[in-house]
Amino acid sequence: MTERLQTLSGLAPTAKLPAYDRNQLKSGILHLGPGAFFRAHFAPFTDAALAASGGDWGIEVASLRTADVADHLNEQNGLYTMLIRDTSGTVAQVIGPILRAHVATRDPAGLLDRLEDPAIRIVSLTVTEKAYGMDTATGGLDLNHADVAADLANRHAPRGVIGYLVEGLSRRRAKGIAPFTPLSCDNLPSNGAVLKRLVLDFAERVDPSLRQWIEANVPFPSTMVDRITPASTEATYQDAEWLTGRQDLAAIETEPFTQWVIEDHFANGRPAWEKAGALMVTDVSAYEKMKLRMLNGAHSLLAYLGYIGGYEFIRDVMDDAGLAALAYRHMHAAARTLDAVPGIDLDDYASELIARFANKAIAHRTYQIAMDGTQKLPQRLLEPATEALAHGDKAETYAIAVAAWMRYAIGEHGNGERYELRDPRAGEIAALIADVPRTGLAISAALFTLPGLFPAALTGHRAWTQDVSDKLEILIQDDRLPLF
Repeated sequence: MTERLQTLSGLAPTAKLPAYDRNQLKSGILHLGPGAFFRAHFAPFTDAALAASGGDWGIEVASLRTADVADHLNEQNGLYTMLIRDTSGTVAQVIGPILRAHVATRDPAGLLDRLEDPAIRIVSLTVTEKAYGMDTATGGLDLNHADVAADLANRHAPRGVIGYLVEGLSRRRAKGIAPFTPLSCDNLPSNGAVLKRLVLDFAERVDPSLRQWIEANVPFPSTMVDRITPASTEATYQDAEWLTGRQDLAAIETEPFTQWVIEDHFANGRPAWEKAGALMVTDVSAYEKMKLRMLNGAHSLLAYLGYIGGYEFIRDVMDDAGLAALAYRHMHAAARTLDAVPGIDLDDYASELIARFANKAIAHRTYQIAMDGTQKLPQRLLEPATEALAHGDKAETYAIAVAAWMRYAIGEHGNGERYELRDPRAGEIAALIADVPRTGLAISAALFTLPGLFPAALTGHRAWTQDVSDKLEILIQDDRLPLF
């Protein structure tokens, strides 16, 4: 059996190793949610910053739910392999800033101790949109969210991300310890502002004076993050072992492209991420809106159409010339809803996205991208559709995308085979459409009533909702994905 990846010695010469001394690292960052995207984006940027400018910014990670990634990282002394794939081949890079991993469900007190430790100056997050516990209708806390409700009832023993952040900041305030900087890296518009709003809402409900202290002392920078990262497969682990000479159960794979735009507002220092190529700005909003609407919106469009059409990967969808052209058309529709983005030519950006989606070396499953649709649709599709209609645009590609999501939400292939929606509101969706006729008009009318999802400006726009209904009817009747 191949030896496990645990040290940097004796690795195959094909492996690229960290260009700094890991023994000099100290814990400075605590990252919540050590999934594949964190390992393909945040950690490599920090790795590159350490290589470029030195420093001692080590990372501890914590999983709030499952233990497998944390366990694998601990078994490997924080080391793992990032495979960078394109059509010219695969590069294996061993990433080194992670020092240790925690599992909150096993030791919640231990995680609170780390949040309280003055050495931790940044608490970063990639926990997915649904973990924030936001009420999409009000923008505040969803009091029916299981974690939010539990943490408000027992604030000193949290289990959700907002509860942990508030309790950690509360303990630091009580002991006169400088606050950490919460740094959201999730695909939410104005993610720092969203995180701040939810943290302040929670704090106000448990201790108004704590809310005042957080508002006065804690920055919440927003970020825009971009790197396509498919789920790891057996091929990922096999290639990592082949290229490093070591077994690696935490290996991930990704594309060559990577981008990070960060608002440069930190309470107590940060790594020199700009030395790794990150763009430090005063306002990230133009960049994040561009990415959410052009990249993520088109990704969702392709994922829903592709999945119901029988395509397993986005790269396969892009082999369909009509669907590839539709994605390009949607990107240009999305671009019309944007203000100028400093340093970015939107036509060039759209062409670059098409090439990235078509990368044959990246196996990004349509089913993976399709999950959690009710959390993703508002910022990716519904908000720009509303703006487009307000400016006289027909918003046709948005109607196609929403119709494709509604067809996916039926939860059944054309041959009658069922599949899980993997959406936090799957039960509500199923209840709404359970007893309605299987027609575009009936299904769309039911799903338009899903509380808090569709803005009134969309549901009240008769021509657009009719367009959605008509396109949904076509998709229900024809799984071959006729061109629109």
